[in-house]
Amino acid sequence: MKKRIVSILLISVLAVASLGGCTSVNNPESTKTGAENEADNNEADDNEAVAENGISAEDAWLPVGQQELNIIDDNYRNYYEIFVHSFYDSDGDGIGDLNGVTEKLDYVAEMGFNGIWLMPVFPSPTYHKYDATDYMAVDEQYGTIEDFDRLMEKAHSLGIRVIIDLAINHTSSQHPWFKEACEYLRTVEAGSEPDYNECPYAAYYHFANEPTGNTWYHVNGTAVIGNSNNPESGPGSTAWYYEGSFWDQMPDLDLSCEELWTELEKIADFWIEHGVDGFRMDAPLHYEENRTDFNTAVLGRFYEYCVSKNPDFYMVSEVWAAEGIIADYYGSKTPSMFNFDAAQAEGKLIKAGNSKYKAANLAEAFVLYQEDFSAGNPEYIDAPFLTNHDNPRVANALNNNPEAMKRAGGLLMIMGGSPFVYYGEEIGMCSSGTKDENKRLPMIWSSETEAEGTTRKPEGADSGIVSKFAGVEEQISDPESILNYYRRALRLRNENPEIARGYVTVVPELTAENAAVIVKTWNESRIAVAFNTSKEEIVIDVSGAETVSKMELYGYLTVESTGKVTLEDGRLTLPAGAVAVLR
Repeated sequence: MKKRIVSILLISVLAVASLGGCTSVNNPESTKTGAENEADNNEADDNEAVAENGISAEDAWLPVGQQELNIIDDNYRNYYEIFVHSFYDSDGDGIGDLNGVTEKLDYVAEMGFNGIWLMPVFPSPTYHKYDATDYMAVDEQYGTIEDFDRLMEKAHSLGIRVIIDLAINHTSSQHPWFKEACEYLRTVEAGSEPDYNECPYAAYYHFANEPTGNTWYHVNGTAVIGNSNNPESGPGSTAWYYEGSFWDQMPDLDLSCEELWTELEKIADFWIEHGVDGFRMDAPLHYEENRTDFNTAVLGRFYEYCVSKNPDFYMVSEVWAAEGIIADYYGSKTPSMFNFDAAQAEGKLIKAGNSKYKAANLAEAFVLYQEDFSAGNPEYIDAPFLTNHDNPRVANALNNNPEAMKRAGGLLMIMGGSPFVYYGEEIGMCSSGTKDENKRLPMIWSSETEAEGTTRKPEGADSGIVSKFAGVEEQISDPESILNYYRRALRLRNENPEIARGYVTVVPELTAENAAVIVKTWNESRIAVAFNTSKEEIVIDVSGAETVSKMELYGYLTVESTGKVTLEDGRLTLPAGAVAVLR
């Protein structure tokens, strides 16, 4: 155990390799803790090895970042998305669990994340658990509500806020509400109106005597009783159909039903009482198809209720659509929408990481998001990301190119708002094809076969999908690893709160093609962020730009540890893919 602690401490200081270049550097000895001094004595050989790789033993003991952390306790966070099933197995049954997440919270915090998003934890008949059978419980595969409470306690002790996935567009067809509603409707003749006093659950879903589209299913069909989906099957006969826009086993809820809202408020109360800091709202685009006003009203009403219970409550919503539609959903006055325009294989961040989208255009996009999103909600918090559980992973989109993956990750970390990182993204995990199970494979904690805590792959996932990159244990001791690049990027963000919160303006005279300089202003504090999206070194003459000419280099991020950003005589030198902060 002692050796592992020393190793973690060592890498946390080695990672300075690509965050240097500050105008003043603290005395390395003055920043050491007792444990670090012990590590210094015990690991001299390691320091010598590092020195041979181009980093002096003295520099190796500098902190990860050159400046002090400046983390603000508000709803701007660095989020880490976790699929519990595939994250860490604490009890040896092959399935990840809440206790496993709790065990790995130190890792999450050490990386620089201060928020986690847990994909659904509710009881469900599926591996993904987006179809709840009980919104106020924990699936037994994952543990108990007591396990959840322990997770919350530790997360909060580490300064980590926790949001959980909430799918209210639909339930499981095995949910008691739906089962009781179907049982009742089998007694209601065609043409007769249901008596909601007799069965209130019949009002919770979209039921009708005739199907009105391709996603309507018969109550006596496969989803309900396991028979073929036709009106004559099953016990008795019925003229009732239900809507299931995603799947016949996910019946859609009718969110215009006031009685259902009583249930939603109970659900919110339950999780807020258990310490949850926010909800990730699944699929609000589909609450009612093509009804933005209705859907935004649902989000706004639910958020308003949650905030009445916890003024700091956070909500981020999945509006998987074009930028203009995402902007419309900010009319809900809820804090965040995932920025799908910047994300995914064809999004701006990954294309820029592959040097196929220019820095100048990306800077313009940052301003566009600010203008469009703030028009709907001046208090908006953007939620950028690269990929998530529904997308092929970054490694696939960038053909396992570590430099391109780092560049994309670094650009994500200079965006405003709260960035979201999908588990395993920080070590270059891969996926395969379009099958969802292949995008949710076990976290690679070590490259050793059957490493402790490794889960089995989700049922239905293909075999033979092998990551090109090592696991956490190996990458944490490699200063050139993707993992340590992410640590440095998160550190740079945590040193400069203006990155997340600042009002963005582009410095036009310093922005062209593959080089851009933007200014971020927050609470009368101002920084400049310069970035190079090319594969070549770029030199920017900042001496004539009034907004930044008197600034000094405060920190930087380079793809390789040997890369160095400099600011000398008004000339800012940015290696390929570099990011620099000036203050």
